[in-house]
Amino acid sequence: MSVPLFNLAPNLTVSRLCLGTMTFGEQNSLPQTLRLLDQAFDAGINFFDSAEMYPVPQRAETQGKSEEYFGQWVRKRKISRDRVVIATKVAGPSGQMSWIRDGPKCLDAKNITEAVDGSLKRLQMDHIDLYQIHWPDRSRHFKVLHSCVSSYVPMFGETEYDPVRQFSSVPIEEQLDALGRAVDAGKIRYIGLSNETPYGVMKFLHFAENNVCYPKIISVQNSYSLLCRTFDSGMAECCHHERIYLLGYSPLAMGILSGKYFASDGAPSDARLNLFKGVPWYCRKIWSSSCITCNRLCFESSSGGKYCVWGDQIMAA
Repeated sequence: MSVPLFNLAPNLTVSRLCLGTMTFGEQNSLPQTLRLLDQAFDAGINFFDSAEMYPVPQRAETQGKSEEYFGQWVRKRKISRDRVVIATKVAGPSGQMSWIRDGPKCLDAKNITEAVDGSLKRLQMDHIDLYQIHWPDRSRHFKVLHSCVSSYVPMFGETEYDPVRQFSSVPIEEQLDALGRAVDAGKIRYIGLSNETPYGVMKFLHFAENNVCYPKIISVQNSYSLLCRTFDSGMAECCHHERIYLLGYSPLAMGILSGKYFASDGAPSDARLNLFKGVPWYCRKIWSSSCITCNRLCFESSSGGKYCVWGDQIMAA
């Protein structure tokens, strides 16, 4: 049965399942990538998500490969542009990825414009359907995978806001102006956010509402799974009333909810958390605080007893 479709925006019909490309170019080779894309497309998936910093773990040697591989697939398979919907993202400031515009140091108009052009070149396409800010300019000095995060905006499954770390950032109006210019130039069709908070969503909407030159966001891509339900509080109300769609990423919590890491063999050697050693601290925090819920999905005895396994401890749930 084909994946159902729905309208994400006017003249933007997407499959209800979107295939992420975060592993293409690192965990997945080009032949594997082409096969995965073929299988998804044949199943009715027309919606694909990437980012300029992909694949992860992020490295200078592989940066941009995910977009490049997707573009190669479209060309090799001679797929007409109107049959696929491609979403990608501009990297926010990190202070770590010096190979991406020297950091990036900030998410100003210059960085956004250069990022759009870079993605189009790697994809070898004339436009991007959905262009997203990967994380807020209000978040800085972190690595995305297997490293510590230092920011005052909760993201990637974090739940705690730290105002002590607040600092001045690039005005949202400047970001919207740059994105609006890219829309006017025909380089992107719609814009969205990612790893955002209710405050950030409402500020972007407020400025767009008061300036006809600014595009309105249509979506927010945040982590969402049985182990990460932060969207269900304030963000859900914002998106419901403002008609903003959630693109939920990591629905299996980096594979933890599949149960494979609780198997006796510790999951296949090529599973992500085995291949790239070390669970990120934010994922570890979610895992440890939610492990009973997780293992109710994974383990249930014939007598109906449920068990939580964490490290070498077994606790009845």
